[in-house]
Amino acid sequence: MKNKVVPSQETQTEAMKIAKATQKPGQTKEQTKLVAQGIEKGIAQYKKQQKERSRQADKAKKKAQKSKQQSLQSNQDTITEEVNAQETGKKSALLPWALLAISWIGFIVYVSQN
Repeated sequence: MKNKVVPSQETQTEAMKIAKATQKPGQTKEQTKLVAQGIEKGIAQYKKQQKERSRQADKAKKKAQKSKQQSLQSNQDTITEEVNAQETGKKSALLPWALLAISWIGFIVYVSQN
């Protein structure tokens, strides 16, 4: 069962004004009332379309905002990974030198004991 939407009093008044403004000579009150009902339906359909467009615009805005936020987050992640890689690179660059120094110290100690 389809719910019948009753137009607001303001919409009905506006539709009747428009119907009376476009009334032809010799047109009956019933015909004017039918024209007003048609105008009411048109206004209701227009409002429905505007609500749908507004919803779609809101969805698009939220989607754009979400993708922008994800982009910023991925950029932050990339920067963090680069900083971590640089720190790891510094640590790994020190390791060979430390091992070389320890091996030379060990060699010098070994040679000096003999």
